[in-house]
Amino acid sequence: MEQAQFVPNLVETPEWFQAIQQEARTQWESLDLPVIERVKFHRWPLFATQFASIDALTNPLSYGVEAAFSTDEEQSAMAVHAGNQTIMESVAMPLSEQGVIVMDLFEAMWSYPELVQAHLFSVVPAHGDKVTAYNTAYLNGGLFIYIPKNVAISLPIETLLLQDSRYQQAFNKRVLIVVDENSQVEYLERLQTVGELSNNATVIVEIVAKQGAQLKYLAVDTFGAQTHAYIKRYATTERDAHIDWAIGELNEGNVILDSDTYLNGDGSQSQVAIIGISNEKQIQAIDTKVVNRGKHTVGNILQHGVILDRATLTFNGIGLIEKYAKGADAQQESRILMLSEKARGDANPILLIEEFEVTAGHAASVGQVDEEQLYYLMSRGLSREDAEHLVIRGFLGPVIVSMPSKKVQQELIAIMDKKLGVMSASDC
Repeated sequence: MEQAQFVPNLVETPEWFQAIQQEARTQWESLDLPVIERVKFHRWPLFATQFASIDALTNPLSYGVEAAFSTDEEQSAMAVHAGNQTIMESVAMPLSEQGVIVMDLFEAMWSYPELVQAHLFSVVPAHGDKVTAYNTAYLNGGLFIYIPKNVAISLPIETLLLQDSRYQQAFNKRVLIVVDENSQVEYLERLQTVGELSNNATVIVEIVAKQGAQLKYLAVDTFGAQTHAYIKRYATTERDAHIDWAIGELNEGNVILDSDTYLNGDGSQSQVAIIGISNEKQIQAIDTKVVNRGKHTVGNILQHGVILDRATLTFNGIGLIEKYAKGADAQQESRILMLSEKARGDANPILLIEEFEVTAGHAASVGQVDEEQLYYLMSRGLSREDAEHLVIRGFLGPVIVSMPSKKVQQELIAIMDKKLGVMSASDC
């Protein structure tokens, strides 16, 4: 009976997965935390043992879903995982007939066991560190997305992972995305919170991009103020595969985004663009790493952030060119704009080069709004508030314009303006 208290899954899972979970349960407490430079998070309440509220089961979270997907733009597929269950799955008929899969992860373990078992934990090990082992041991939901060979999807796949903080319960999720050979897809993921209770969240996304695959991964993260979250997004690429990341870290609580891309295949590429905004007493750390392993691989990191009040924002950019990765190119830029003298910002560029005949470079800066820019704009009749708004918008613009959907750009700007405490563009 005691062991049953530690089983968070609302559905039965296969024996192979239960065995992995059991091993993770025996190991996670003794493992070390992952290392995030210049960030101390060992006291964060990331490891709650309350996994599912009985009240939440009898009052499942379903409202607000339609608003999240209200758009004039078409979608190829969508899924919503709210609280501890997937409440919506939809795939356009032509794509379903081609073998595209968008579904609950636990359900996929039964429906597509060979696909899931071959790829799950192949990018992020089941118990590589304390966070991943805890997430594996007490996983209470997730999604599985598979794009078959030679399938080009013109419309985006959208997913929403909604934390139910109306009740006390952990939010431990894993998303597995497999893009098979020579396929193309755009994927938009939202992480959100409903409710005001203090809860933890560990979200792990692992992506396998096979030979010639092309993935545009877009994310808008807006966890609530009472959430302590660790988000881990890792990807591997085979030969000539491309992964472009565009991520907005616009959370209200303390959050770590740990993002790694492993360019294993020759000729593979990754462009990473991230916005981070911290306000009030919030702590956010964005740790972005691109590893060039294959020959003639290209990995670029672009990170721009804004800090207000007494908040903290840390950018770690790590470019690693491993031995034998001849012809590799690794570039990175991390810049932070500080709007308060009491805020703290760190931009830490790191280049590790183990091979000759490569190209690499980095740039980093932490500073305040340029007074000359403000003076120029104000001399044209703008108020200081409007001038600052335009400067900040321009500073964050590279990531905004990388979002291919105008609807998503508008959503991102609206959330940014709310966090920055400035008037919306329609009021300017």
